[in-house]
Amino acid sequence: MLGQQDFDLVLELAERFQAIPSRGPRRLPALQGRLVATLFFEPSTRTRSSFELAARRLSADVASFAPASSALVKGESLLDTALTYAAMGAELLVVRHSGSGVPAALAQALEAMGHKVAVLNAGDGLHSHPSQALLDLFTLARHFAPRQPAMQALAGRTVAIVGDILHSRVARSNLWALSAAGATIHLCGPSALLPDCFADFLAAMPPGCDTDPVPQRGEVRLFRNLEDALTGVDAVITLRLQKERAQRHLIPNLEDYHRAYGITHGRLERCRAGAPVLHPGPVNRDVELSSQLLADPQRCLVNRQVSHGIPIRMALLYLLATTL
Repeated sequence: MLGQQDFDLVLELAERFQAIPSRGPRRLPALQGRLVATLFFEPSTRTRSSFELAARRLSADVASFAPASSALVKGESLLDTALTYAAMGAELLVVRHSGSGVPAALAQALEAMGHKVAVLNAGDGLHSHPSQALLDLFTLARHFAPRQPAMQALAGRTVAIVGDILHSRVARSNLWALSAAGATIHLCGPSALLPDCFADFLAAMPPGCDTDPVPQRGEVRLFRNLEDALTGVDAVITLRLQKERAQRHLIPNLEDYHRAYGITHGRLERCRAGAPVLHPGPVNRDVELSSQLLADPQRCLVNRQVSHGIPIRMALLYLLATTL
């Protein structure tokens, strides 16, 4: 878990990488001759593609792992898969898995076996999605302080996170990141998707920490009513609702969910003027967000989030590589 100075370092590096012209030579020699392997045991478009683009823009070689055509189908273990890439010379493994804690367990096992390989968590179960939270933080910081995006841009702000909090690793990572910046967080959703225990989420230690590296965090407030949650907030992050939630009767149906918790231009009128909307994607149109709002680039920052994923992940790969 990062402290405030660590967050600022990532944001500063990302801003430098973001400033590289979009035309002409775009590669930097920072990771030239190094191999980055992307081990995605879950489907992904944005995260996987942006990590691979980030690695290539730093001049790294990239090896992409495809579970369906790998030795996993023959019974090979996750650890043996990681060891295979380490034996091929991979120094950085970007790992996504449906099991919480898998990237950390792989990192510990590789270290115990003497392999000098860095493991970057690209999303694990319901646990965390650190790089998504960092790109969300970067997107908001650039929105509020375009000349100098930093953690200070979020201090004293209020951000609403709306939707399926219970099953969201994005929400959990954003709770740690936004609170580290000093933001107040409004969590909003139906009780089946937002248990009352989330009011005490920040009372626990951050993942992998014995002590909290952030001396004073923002607070968390729970809401069931969307209009109340949005009143006076500076920004809104809405989360993808898996349609199986309706099939499991955690919500009545998608139409009722949109009526109760869908974000529209009308509902944004309760926020502070110009409050932006973010979504980690993929978006279920007219469920979490109205199609009209999704098509409004002044209020909906989804495409900016996607573009910011590349410099944020460049910064993370660069920083990890320098520790090897």
